[in-house]
Amino acid sequence: MEPIRVGVIGVGHLGRIHARIYKELMGVKLVGVVDSSQASADEIGRMYNVPSYTDIERFLQEQRPEAISVVVPTVYHFDVASKLAERGIHLLVEKPVTSAVEQASALLDIAREHNIVLQVGHVERFNSAIRYLSEQIAQPPLFIQSRRQGPFSSRIGDVGVVLDLMIHDIDIILSLVKSDVVSINAMGRKIRTNHEDLAVAQIAFACGTVADIQVSRVAERRVRQMDVMDTDKYYSVNFETQDVTIHHVPQTSPSGGTFEMIEHPLLPKTEPLKQELSHFAACVRNRTQPLVGISDGKRALQVAVDVLKQIERG
Repeated sequence: MEPIRVGVIGVGHLGRIHARIYKELMGVKLVGVVDSSQASADEIGRMYNVPSYTDIERFLQEQRPEAISVVVPTVYHFDVASKLAERGIHLLVEKPVTSAVEQASALLDIAREHNIVLQVGHVERFNSAIRYLSEQIAQPPLFIQSRRQGPFSSRIGDVGVVLDLMIHDIDIILSLVKSDVVSINAMGRKIRTNHEDLAVAQIAFACGTVADIQVSRVAERRVRQMDVMDTDKYYSVNFETQDVTIHHVPQTSPSGGTFEMIEHPLLPKTEPLKQELSHFAACVRNRTQPLVGISDGKRALQVAVDVLKQIERG
């Protein structure tokens, strides 16, 4: 079987990781990289011994890729992805899928019309801890609380912390709850940039679930944590270590005392992005729907935009 011919458009911090992983994957051939910076494109091209380009059209004509990772700044997602989709190229578009919900809707229509695989890069769905949690939660949980914070980095400047960090947790929560959002309350504050650098959102769902999300990119230490309260268990997830701790409801012992059982399931420590790109390649090869499709990306973006509207009003 011939390997899938893939490319990467945008080889900044994240795009170059995409390029590295594609070179490592079986059944995939990295045929070129594209970046608006000739120096960046040439650097990654030399590193992985593939052609480098600054012109997307020339790359398409010369290398004929079947699938592409779109890792350009968010503001360019729709322009780049829509043109590629119209040519029948399968796409993995980094999150957030587009800058506006209307663009996501248009991209969804284009993807359907041209029958392509379009995966959205919500990489945390491929974290071993979240994959395990998704298998355990059979009904909407009672309460979810997440914290995602870290020190300031000038690397992300085109979007605020809601579209940069909070959208990860929004997507995960939507995948766990599977119910309509009925209300959102949110607050945010600018600290180091012209966008919100810290934000808090409370989301209520029709099924009764309440989610509390806290994000900051101006914190002193890095935290990636989610706690999920089910009817008889309490799950604590550490995204960084890919660990899950399960606290069971206290039980009464034969002697009349109480005890609490705590579980630490043994989970594989994988590279979530490598799992994500491998899944994308498998979907392209088998023409199957991805775990995180354009509809998921659109819904997460809609909730994130609603959070931003609440922040602006506040």
